Amino acid sequence: MTHVPSVLFVCVHNAGRSQMAAGLLAHLAGDRIEVRSAGSSPAGEVNPAAVTVMAELGIDISTQTPKILTTNSVEASDVVITMGCGDTCPVFPGKRYRDWILDDPAGQGVDAVRAIRDEIRDKVEALITELAQGPVRRIASREPDTRG
Repeated sequence: MTHVPSVLFVCVHNAGRSQMAAGLLAHLAGDRIEVRSAGSSPAGEVNPAAVTVMAELGIDISTQTPKILTTNSVEASDVVITMGCGDTCPVFPGKRYRDWILDDPAGQGVDAVRAIRDEIRDKVEALITELAQGPVRRIASREPDTRG
């Protein structure tokens, strides 16, 4: 049986960056990579601007809920990616840890969050190439037509 790699995205509130990264990875990798996300101090809901910009790509994260970071979720993951927020994660031998330095979408408008999403998408596509050793299903941004 082939091992399916597992990725855990961690951010303080698990409401923006980590939710977008998890949604993108799940959408682009399908069943080739197992996806988790969590936060050390989860928010009450996913950032509405993050939901909006992900919907532009046809990815629905509106039903996701921020989750608490647990030792078990770290232990069960092959790769742990923190989202530039300085989170402290339990460290286990054999795990790969990375920190993606990204702006925080909290309190920002859709245009700023869209740029963060696109940066995350680039990083996720590279991660898929590395972990899944297969083609990445590319998606283009479908920004709203504002020409009137």
